[in-house]
Amino acid sequence: MRLFSVKRKAQAMTEVVLLFPIFMIIMFMTAKIFSILILVQKMEIASYYAARRWQLESHLHVQYATGWDENYLRRDIKEKVEDYLGFNHGGLRKFLNLKPNGLELDIQRTQVWNIVTIRVHTAPAGVKLLCKYPKQAVCVRPAYGPNCDSGYDYVCSGGKVMEVVKYVPNRDRPIAFVLPGLQ
Repeated sequence: MRLFSVKRKAQAMTEVVLLFPIFMIIMFMTAKIFSILILVQKMEIASYYAARRWQLESHLHVQYATGWDENYLRRDIKEKVEDYLGFNHGGLRKFLNLKPNGLELDIQRTQVWNIVTIRVHTAPAGVKLLCKYPKQAVCVRPAYGPNCDSGYDYVCSGGKVMEVVKYVPNRDRPIAFVLPGLQ
């Protein structure tokens, strides 16, 4: 009679039952923390789009600058940026911690540059397991600095306002090419 000679290829049930939930909790917390990196990258891409489109489609002539640029172009750029960042998608808005109507698009005209600023207001990340201890206990000085305070505020308290600024030059409208002597 052989009791221990049979080889089984199986995992102990208690290990699977105990380790899988811990793995899932760690995975969800890590994804929630790294969602801010995704948001920063999306903001960089969206700000490049907004600045480039403003540069190419805005007008220097005051007749068009106050009418078409301010009423249509700015609104259309903002709608496209909102859609790209995820303000119009419930699941993505929740994953990236975006506040509803939390996007500001500011375009400032100067003599040489147009300054395009995108501001995104975020909600707290809501990882309550990481917010068990107060900020004074987590961000002890001098080991951690103001970056720890800022990160704690993002994860636990009231969210943050993130901003990306792009400078694009003014340019004149291209003039149609006409060969000399054909006029």
